[in-house]
Amino acid sequence: MTKEEIIQNIVKLKKEKNAVILAHYYQESDIQDIADFVGDSLALAQWAAKTTADIIVLCGVHFMGETAKILSPEKRVFIPDMMAGCSLADSCPADEFEKFIKENPGHTVLSYVNTTAAVKALTDIVVTSTNAKQVVDSLPEDEKIIFGPDKNLGDYINKLTGRNMLLWEGVCHVHEQFSLVKILELKEKYPEALLLAHPECPKYLLEVADHVGSTSSILKYANTSDKKQFIVATEAGILHQMQKENPEKLFIPAPPEDSTCACNECFYMKMNTLDKLYLCLKLEKPEIFVDEEIRIKAVKPIERMLEISAKYGL
Repeated sequence: MTKEEIIQNIVKLKKEKNAVILAHYYQESDIQDIADFVGDSLALAQWAAKTTADIIVLCGVHFMGETAKILSPEKRVFIPDMMAGCSLADSCPADEFEKFIKENPGHTVLSYVNTTAAVKALTDIVVTSTNAKQVVDSLPEDEKIIFGPDKNLGDYINKLTGRNMLLWEGVCHVHEQFSLVKILELKEKYPEALLLAHPECPKYLLEVADHVGSTSSILKYANTSDKKQFIVATEAGILHQMQKENPEKLFIPAPPEDSTCACNECFYMKMNTLDKLYLCLKLEKPEIFVDEEIRIKAVKPIERMLEISAKYGL
């Protein structure tokens, strides 16, 4: 089939099966264009909680599909490629995180959404890069907090809030690999360009950034800024939406250390393709399942996150 035929079939199947396609900003452009909603982790969770569709196809990575299933257990949730994992989630095995919590009693546990359902089940409140500061601010100033798994995001939130959260030593391989030297070289080549960075990036990069924020925050900043050139230090998939909404502006992907690459992409995010999305809808697999005991424990911290986000208008 041609790409056009695949797209037509996806649209047809979606209507026949009362399905909704949710896609993360880091997905390939064809998937973003056909999705019913494109957003960051917080927005995808919010949509999964409120959709009236019978079927959710989550075009992202595995933990995002799990989050959708946790919030909507009565719906069937699919992901185009079950092998689409997450290096950050993998850096925090549930058994090791549970041991870490037990070794540090008396702490409120905050877990980044980029974790497995089993880790969320050990958590008091789930956070995203969009709402992490607001969640921390909602807790008493003397509250002892464990934050996992992203140490860069945790360190950044500590700096913003003046807290001293105990951090799990996890990182995202994409954001950890940006080259500061090459970014500074780009700044010399494009002196008018602003550097926009995701808080999962290392501290040394965040310190030279003009704006630090989640994927949705980066997009919003680029949309509202009167500047015309931007160097973007997050997964390169976001550039598709940035360019669509700002065709007159220049968006330059920040390069990784690997000299053969001009941009930094998440291998896992790019495992989902238009062909796989079509087969997923047609065959209704692979399907996401979450153990009910874990789901019941995991839904509470996610719902607390959504409540706090709604309070702050996020």
